Amino acid sequence: MVFSSLLFLFFYLPATLAIYYIVPRKWRGVWLFLINLVFYGWGEPVYLFLMLFSIAVNYGAGLLVSKHRDKGKTILAVNAVINLGLLFFFKYFDFLVESFGIMEPLGLSLPIGISFYTFQNMSYPIDVYRGDAMPQRSFIRYGTYVALFPQLIAGPIVRYKDIAEQLESRRESGEQFAAGVKRFAVGLAKKVLLANAVGALWDVYKGMLPQSLSVLDAWLGAIAFTFQIYFDFSGYSDMAIGLGRMLGFSFVENFNYPYISRSITEFWRRWHISLSTWFRDYVYIPLGGNRKGPSRQILNLLAVWTLTGIWHGASWNFLLWGFYYAVLLVMEKRFLLKNLEKAPRLLSRLYALVFIIIGWVLFSVEDLGQCAGYLAAMFGGGTGFISDTFRYYLRSYAPSLVLMLLAVTPLPKKLYTRLPEGAERILSPVLVLATLLLTTAYLVDSTYNPFLYFRF
Repeated sequence: MVFSSLLFLFFYLPATLAIYYIVPRKWRGVWLFLINLVFYGWGEPVYLFLMLFSIAVNYGAGLLVSKHRDKGKTILAVNAVINLGLLFFFKYFDFLVESFGIMEPLGLSLPIGISFYTFQNMSYPIDVYRGDAMPQRSFIRYGTYVALFPQLIAGPIVRYKDIAEQLESRRESGEQFAAGVKRFAVGLAKKVLLANAVGALWDVYKGMLPQSLSVLDAWLGAIAFTFQIYFDFSGYSDMAIGLGRMLGFSFVENFNYPYISRSITEFWRRWHISLSTWFRDYVYIPLGGNRKGPSRQILNLLAVWTLTGIWHGASWNFLLWGFYYAVLLVMEKRFLLKNLEKAPRLLSRLYALVFIIIGWVLFSVEDLGQCAGYLAAMFGGGTGFISDTFRYYLRSYAPSLVLMLLAVTPLPKKLYTRLPEGAERILSPVLVLATLLLTTAYLVDSTYNPFLYFRF
């Protein structure tokens, strides 16, 4: 079940919220736990048992760590083996045996959201061991934390210590609920009206032979995907944060206008923030971070970005994508950052955008031969500089591309927040209603449109 579906918008969500606010407060946690399981098990009920097993393992690990702190590292090691073993089996086993011809792949489908809920689960006993969180005695509360439907499938990766108090004693309010509805509407518009539309342009170019692309064709296609993945993923995060607020939860922000970054280092402070900080706190810093000299820092960055690439998918292009960013980040930390800070803002932002766009080609095109051909076309290895195809699609998508270019900056938000209070009160519900009507019209006439990060 996806947020941008008629089933979710007009059946699941209204029923969930209605019953949540009708039942006595002491039963709201139980209702959330049960309805979370319905949400996750809707498509593939069999994997519901896998998620429940993962919840039980980490719930038990948290209790064991708090009780036997002297054996904490051993418990955490065993827990990590179980978590990562499940993730490896379902996500990477077929890829490895197929890549090296060891045996026939099993052909298992990937459990939706397994990368996200595995990381959420793993952080809990670690935080208990570090003393950053108290162990949760209630299985229902802990299960609700992991399976909370707003962020279960594609994040943001919410750490237990950040919402532990909210699981125990949150207080919903009309103001918070209204803010959640507005945030959800923003995310819905991003996904349905922007990401899906520009994604169609990327599908056209991705489906063409790389050698048939002109330079501008290749760049237009890559820019289309750059917009698509931002509006798709940040749209999901907006919807998740909005849904959380409707239920009384406050989730971490996951995006902060990443395309206005002046360096790749800054980009990864603004993009998928919950994943970046997870790797920083649970991998990079424990490995030594930058405290053990330049050589060790380089190795730590390579380790983190190899894992980041692998986390995103079982394909060689993701490993290459992770290595690509590791190299860029090492170069910036060694000498580029100082120069970028002194450079004109326009120049440094252009530098970051060019490398970000190239990175998204590595991310999206899984076939390495096709990926190499597409990158070559971007730099003159196709059929010239410009084509009639480019002119046609540029004319067709120009208004949308200009709108999206503005929407990836803080400008629309700044203009909205400067409205007089009376105007904002009138305009806000009008915009929410218009968004719902417009997106519903698109969804009625569209096919299944899952979020890009569902496959991770």
